[in-house]
Amino acid sequence: MPSLLLTVFLLQLAIHLVNTFGASSINTLLWNLYSNLPISKSESSAEQRELKSQYMKVRKEMNAISSQDEFAKWAKLRRQHDKLLEQLEKNKASTDSTRATFDSAVSTLRWLGTNGLRMFLQFWYSKQAMFWIPKGWVPYYAEWLLSFPRAPLGSISIQAWFLACTAIIILVSDALVAIVALVAGLGSGTAQKAKKEPIAVPSEKAGSKEKEEL
Repeated sequence: MPSLLLTVFLLQLAIHLVNTFGASSINTLLWNLYSNLPISKSESSAEQRELKSQYMKVRKEMNAISSQDEFAKWAKLRRQHDKLLEQLEKNKASTDSTRATFDSAVSTLRWLGTNGLRMFLQFWYSKQAMFWIPKGWVPYYAEWLLSFPRAPLGSISIQAWFLACTAIIILVSDALVAIVALVAGLGSGTAQKAKKEPIAVPSEKAGSKEKEEL
């Protein structure tokens, strides 16, 4: 069943990527994409940014004048400042509430699509063999472990296949990280060495000596 084998591998890869990048980073990325969609929530985010821009502009103008020399203008700007600040706080509270609901929904869907799906597959296909081991290749106790908990003896269970996929993904991931770190280290070392190497400049004595020989 190549389709199930590939499904298990891709599912374990997705779980590894989520654990590597972090759930909060993924939630933030999805929230930014969601905020830029042409819907009401996106309009609310755009309104929040516009209010913040106006607030910073009024605050800058208010700080640029003296409250004693230009009291009337300063008082007008102060009222605008307080009004914009109040609107910002209300919009921020609304946005924070929406963001909390969004994070909760995304976290639930992500868990159902990764760990929840993995648990379902492990239960549903627990008695089914992923593939069979050639007879006599491994001892009896190894066959029992590889078929644990309920797959036919002499086969690879879905639990064992999940563990194998996890081990392979971690090994490849660590190898890629090590290669990238090595290449980055060599690149930075070469750049530093090039900066430290002095540039050979011909001296005046050498130049004059060459002229005399000519």
